[in-house]
Amino acid sequence: MSPSCPISTRRVDSNMARIISFQVALFTVLLLITQASFFALVILFDFFIRALRLSNFSPFEVVGNLVLKGWGVAPKLCDESPKRFALYLGLVTSLFLVIFYFAGFETFATVIAVILLICALLETLFDFCIGCKLYYAIQIGKGLLENDRNIK
Repeated sequence: MSPSCPISTRRVDSNMARIISFQVALFTVLLLITQASFFALVILFDFFIRALRLSNFSPFEVVGNLVLKGWGVAPKLCDESPKRFALYLGLVTSLFLVIFYFAGFETFATVIAVILLICALLETLFDFCIGCKLYYAIQIGKGLLENDRNIK
């Protein structure tokens, strides 16, 4: 299965995903430097709002819209499903980040923050989405398992 083939009928702007990833990376760096829980909560809030499809209330998406309109960047559409899967992975990661941070497990929280930072930077700098790659691997695995059941 090629990463370019559509898996859903919905399309999203990958430029917006990269701008949001930049903001996630920025807030994660601020969290790592200051150890202020505010930054972890903002990241979690934004992932949660976008997971609920309430993008108008997402601070990162609002800023992303301003940047894209201000620079006049043309949309670069891609399939929504892998990006949505990556969004849910980010939501779970940021939830664990907040839980570990408030439970006093700073070492675990720092490890999770670094993982989140690496993933966000890969998306921002290289348009390489770890969550999307996992999504495609799962789809290939599901396809292989379905074909295996049909062999008689």
